[in-house]
Amino acid sequence: MKLLLLGAIVMASLAVGLFFLRFWRDTRDRFFLFFAAAFWIEGMSRMAQGLITVSEEREPFFYLVRLFSFLLIIAAVVDKNRSKSPRAGRTNRPVAMPHS
Repeated sequence: MKLLLLGAIVMASLAVGLFFLRFWRDTRDRFFLFFAAAFWIEGMSRMAQGLITVSEEREPFFYLVRLFSFLLIIAAVVDKNRSKSPRAGRTNRPVAMPHS
């Protein structure tokens, strides 16, 4: 039963990674590329967990791989928010429209 669930998680992770890759291809936004990489890393980690005979989730290797994929997601969010910050000297005041 455990291998069946791991296989479903691997399939879902790889499919979600392809989903984000398609959005990256359309927009060229690094945010989607980081998410795709994070989900592929997570999927490969789960696949390795299912293929290794002494597969224990408590092993540090699996935690480090998951930590790396979560750090990629955090980096994507930080990068996205940093790129949207207003430039110095610019204000966010709305432009006044002339009356007609």
